[in-house]
Amino acid sequence: MTITQLEQKANTVRKDIITMLEAAGSGHSAGPLGLADVVTALYFTIMNIRPEEPEWSERDFFFLSNGHTVPVQYAVMAERGYFDVSELTTLRKLGSRLQGHPERTKLPGLENTSGPLGSGLSQAAGVAYTLQYMDKNPKRWVYCITGDGELDEGNVWEAAMFAGKYKLSQLTVFVDRNNIQIDGRTEDVMPLEDLAGKWRSFGWHVQEVDGHNMESLIDAADMAKAITNRPSVVIMHTVPGKGVDFMEYDYRWHGMPPNHDQAKVALHELRTLKGKIRHEGEGV
Repeated sequence: MTITQLEQKANTVRKDIITMLEAAGSGHSAGPLGLADVVTALYFTIMNIRPEEPEWSERDFFFLSNGHTVPVQYAVMAERGYFDVSELTTLRKLGSRLQGHPERTKLPGLENTSGPLGSGLSQAAGVAYTLQYMDKNPKRWVYCITGDGELDEGNVWEAAMFAGKYKLSQLTVFVDRNNIQIDGRTEDVMPLEDLAGKWRSFGWHVQEVDGHNMESLIDAADMAKAITNRPSVVIMHTVPGKGVDFMEYDYRWHGMPPNHDQAKVALHELRTLKGKIRHEGEGV
């Protein structure tokens, strides 16, 4: 896909997220909207996968550590062809395959179960270790997304030490640096800076990018593949609630879904790119 096509797909994913959350009546808004670009880039360009064959033996792995943001993963998976888009509105419903946090055995294509924060990087590092030292397969990569608030969890740094020690060069982590968590701004709750320096001190190759720039995200993933002597982390500077004015930068939308009227406004903004696109019949 071209960069423009990827950007358009990410906007469709954001519309899917709003529709899903309104239908569910519960869930998280800010994080999924902010991650739409990177998850779209991963599934449509960066990762080597086969949606029609989720258990393909040569596939790359994707671990969503901050599992509360899973609406973005479901939306991208549906758009990529893992299941029909119509199923998205079953999010969080009783008996649905689309649980509020990802459950690996519920849906083909999910690689991990996550809910308690901090465990995803350990899972990803374990798989990367297996690929590198046991399978000795240099053609498969492991990708993991973590939230910046999630970095308050100590086991994240235990996994970071493990990956650094074993120089797990087939592991790439994307940190969603949106500066919010459920109780407020990350720097008020538990300051993280110097974040890049922390990762470097654990033996990681570090890049910082605009998390809404498709080209930068893809270039960062390519650069990570070129690093052969250490794991890589990409710190993505993102806007929580990206694409919806009344949600952007507001930590209160971390764990809140839109109601019907709010969803209507949000979908209008996304369909018109915040008024940049006028539909036929609308006034000047």
